[in-house]
Amino acid sequence: MSVEVKRLTNANVYLNGKSYLGKAAEAKLPDVVATLTEHAALGMVGKLELPSGLDKMEMTIKWNSLYPDVMIAAGNPFQGVQLQLRGSQETYAGAGRIKEEPVVVFIAGQFKKFPMGGFKQHDNVDAETALTVTYIRLVIGGSDIVEIDVLANIWKVGGADILANYRDNIGG
Repeated sequence: MSVEVKRLTNANVYLNGKSYLGKAAEAKLPDVVATLTEHAALGMVGKLELPSGLDKMEMTIKWNSLYPDVMIAAGNPFQGVQLQLRGSQETYAGAGRIKEEPVVVFIAGQFKKFPMGGFKQHDNVDAETALTVTYIRLVIGGSDIVEIDVLANIWKVGGADILANYRDNIGG
């Protein structure tokens, strides 16, 4: 059995449908963190934690300059934005690269940090924006990996809707 190594080493950022090729230095996607609640009861030898929801999701994008249209979008925390990050994941085996497939992340949220940047001789201005994320969907090679919509109570993993019964039980 051959070992396969996957590499995703670059991506492009789209903000509200516009490409920012070469303008974002780094994008830190949100971590999906389950909120766990401690449970202890008579007769149990110990305590345990059980899932009770999701923690807030946040992401950052570091821009390599002050782009006016990005700064205008980042300046209004009341206006939602649509982000898309697109990369090409390579798979390597003993014979070299054997496959390339798209990795796409769809994000909806609002900017919460407006950067003014910083100036340093002979360096690009670093301007890091922060967003609160209400929707995220990760697609690898055309397959849905995870989709979370906090406002619509949607949480899908591998295409399976893990909150379907919950939504039915609460009537919505």
